[in-house]
Amino acid sequence: MPTITLPDGKNIRFLDKITGLQIAEKISNSLAKQAIVISVDGVLKDLDYVIDKDCSIKIFTSKNEEGLQTIRHDTAHILAMAVQELFPGTQVTIGPVIENGFYYDFARKEPFTKEDLIKIENKMREIVDRNEITKREIWDRNKAVNHFKKKGEIYKAELIRAIPEDEEVSIYYHGQWHDLCRGPHLLSTGKIGKYFKLMKVSGAYWRGDSKNEMLQRIYGTSWATQKDLDEYLKRIEESEKRDHRKLGKEMDLFHFREESPGTVFWHEKGWTLFQKLINYMRNKQNNAGYKEVNTPEILDRELWEKSGHWEKFGEHMYTSTTPDEKVFAIKPMNCPGHIQVFNQGLKSYRDLPLRISEFGKVHRYEPSGSLHGLLRVRGFTQDDAHIFCTEDQITSECLIVTNLILDIYKELGFENVILKYSDRPDLRVGSDSIWEKAELALLDAVKASKLEYTVNKGQGAFYGPKIEFVLRDAIGRDWQCGTLQVDLNLPSRLEASYVDKDGIKKVPVMLHRALFGSLERFIGILIEHYAGKFPFWISPLQTVVIPVTEDFNDYASEVSKKIRHVGISSIADTKKHNLNYKIRDHSQAKIPLLLICGKKEVDSNSVTIRRLDSNDHQNMNLDVFLQTFSALNKVS
Repeated sequence: MPTITLPDGKNIRFLDKITGLQIAEKISNSLAKQAIVISVDGVLKDLDYVIDKDCSIKIFTSKNEEGLQTIRHDTAHILAMAVQELFPGTQVTIGPVIENGFYYDFARKEPFTKEDLIKIENKMREIVDRNEITKREIWDRNKAVNHFKKKGEIYKAELIRAIPEDEEVSIYYHGQWHDLCRGPHLLSTGKIGKYFKLMKVSGAYWRGDSKNEMLQRIYGTSWATQKDLDEYLKRIEESEKRDHRKLGKEMDLFHFREESPGTVFWHEKGWTLFQKLINYMRNKQNNAGYKEVNTPEILDRELWEKSGHWEKFGEHMYTSTTPDEKVFAIKPMNCPGHIQVFNQGLKSYRDLPLRISEFGKVHRYEPSGSLHGLLRVRGFTQDDAHIFCTEDQITSECLIVTNLILDIYKELGFENVILKYSDRPDLRVGSDSIWEKAELALLDAVKASKLEYTVNKGQGAFYGPKIEFVLRDAIGRDWQCGTLQVDLNLPSRLEASYVDKDGIKKVPVMLHRALFGSLERFIGILIEHYAGKFPFWISPLQTVVIPVTEDFNDYASEVSKKIRHVGISSIADTKKHNLNYKIRDHSQAKIPLLLICGKKEVDSNSVTIRRLDSNDHQNMNLDVFLQTFSALNKVS
């Protein structure tokens, strides 16, 4: 006779064991029709899962993230099912849900073609129409291994052998087709809907290891409604137009080479953009009381062992052994170096809070398959800062940092910001009293922002709670950028201390803070957000002066010189190309203002302004232009 507790606290008592679907039917017929998956005491289960004891439940529909993820999980299974129906002998391996969709890896000698994807997608729709019943079975481990080996599914057999002895071997059937899977799943294939599309095929190593066999990975996307699918596909189309790698080439900003994978070769205009952002942030940080430092890029292994990074992060660190057999590592982060700066000289409570910042170049090994333009690199610059403070200063410092980050995002064109707050995990360091203070301080900062936020229970770092700042760009994509973390661990490990009012040495609290996270990645985001059409003050090359004919080259050069004199970047294009060619060329490079000069402009000491993405022309006196646009070039 289980008693079921609903999310609103209401209890429903049943005389016998009950399924999730029956509970939904008890609540309302409409909920039963929309129900996709259920959680029992926080664990997701199929709707036909039998409940025979008291518990708390939640019922999820396609409007919930849990429901949408289940739809995508089922669609991945239907993809594998369709592939094996169309291409017998193909082995299935793994097929997880990912952001906005799913993928499945297949072992097959012949490569999948674009035409194959169309056939597979059509077969998936047939399977949905067949409305095959889904059911779950628990198998004996040896039975499962032998069964899949006999079917020729050697990868699946290997996965089963790797399952810990204390875990169940769960098999899901969709009709007669079946797969190893933890679940949960929908009650039948017809419940999935047809709001899916297969996107592409790529290579993927078995278990992500380049020493293993190369498999074929089919990516797909799946949604709850046709409208959601259409919007996503439109967003994908737009994102391809905005791809920072393509625009970076067109705008002559940067490039990559195989000789140094994951590191950026900045061109003049790209480096100008990079330095503009640094100077902008440096000004903001100076006004906020930060002291900028620079710490070594190579540090002895012993420091990394003492800080704990060697154990936790060692596989991502680049190391070198010197002739005297000492091991050094190129820094993957700036924190230990900043504590060494703090530790120089005796510190008093009067010195706190002490805000130390650095535009520090760091290196982290990332698998070659995960590298992606500026968005995923191996060498990057962190706009890093660490604030050393007392426990009583945590709240005020967190509020100051949050306001600084939000102010900068707003000025850079990101007003839609979401916060993610993560509190204490089960495994952690530090006393509960300090955790309490740190969590309340961060949560106060989150609430004071008046922004939408989510709480990730138990997802904080082992050394303290954290906030992640997520930007939503012009086409609705979310990017996790800034972070704020409270560290109750590292200062103690590296023997940081200050003398308190009572003359006793105490360990400071350390706040880790990044505004952009990575300059390289943020520039990639900026390029895609603006589609390369930066605000005037950020644009690396703001004006190009174009003479109508060679007769006006001298005037164009003089105008360009005067523009540079007031702090606006400018060149005069006096090359031997015609006017239309130059306009097309500089428009493709996303130059905000093209200034046309001919006889009329020379006679009136003026320029004719052609703005990016506009065919309109505006004639303006040169002195007025200099005054107007030099004012637009300044941001507080």
